[in-house]
Amino acid sequence: MLALRHACLDFGHRQLWHDLNLDVAPGEFLAVLGPNGTGKTSLLKVVLGQQLLTSGTVRLLGERVRRGDKRIGYIPQQKLLDGGTPLRARDLVAFGISGERWGLPLSSKAERAKVDELLQAVGARDYANVPVNLLSGGEQQRVRVAQAIAGDPALLLCDEPLLSLDLAHQREVSDLIDAQRKRLGSAVVFVTHDVNPILGMVDRVLYLAGGRFRIGTPDEVLRSDVLSEMYGTPVDVIRNRGRIVVVGGPDEHGIHDHDLHHMSSRTDA
Repeated sequence: MLALRHACLDFGHRQLWHDLNLDVAPGEFLAVLGPNGTGKTSLLKVVLGQQLLTSGTVRLLGERVRRGDKRIGYIPQQKLLDGGTPLRARDLVAFGISGERWGLPLSSKAERAKVDELLQAVGARDYANVPVNLLSGGEQQRVRVAQAIAGDPALLLCDEPLLSLDLAHQREVSDLIDAQRKRLGSAVVFVTHDVNPILGMVDRVLYLAGGRFRIGTPDEVLRSDVLSEMYGTPVDVIRNRGRIVVVGGPDEHGIHDHDLHHMSSRTDA
């Protein structure tokens, strides 16, 4: 589905990652983890054709990636829509189905029914007709999830899609993404600071830290010895009742607990 070969990405004079070889298979759920500033969002932008690699290649289904590829669904990091946006929640979801007819009514009863089904699935049915600029951050994020999966994408890119959602809605949205993956055989690349809500769905992890990366199953990557080597400082990976918490302390490398808690919930941290 997705293939990166000898991929390198620099940010100014800093190298985010280099010589990244990654294959994501149809139906695979890949979690992308690591502290801020390691190029997780940039990786998604590369796949979207919005960011050029410094070197190497990236291909989707054997073809060069390009902007606006309808085979890709994208849930961006939460960004509140401003007050000048007149669209309703259902309008944004409809755009995910028939974007080429933007601004025109949905063409069929089936499409309108699908919008209602998606809004119901993400818990947004009650505010389907509310202008999106009047919705809370969490409510807007649910609508974005519905929009991203509306076109039945072959590849779904998710950039912190669970932010501002309570635990119940985190589970609902995660289950919806996973069900979509299983129904269509879609691949999912899921950037997150907290792997716990999706841990049971994840096939493999891409962990980025300090210009290095590791790829493998959660049990292969989320280990004290592996992360300690990547960070160059002692890191403890604690497993408790099916949850994973990563704990580290400040040292000469400038790594602090808040940077390493990307796999714990707020209550764990």
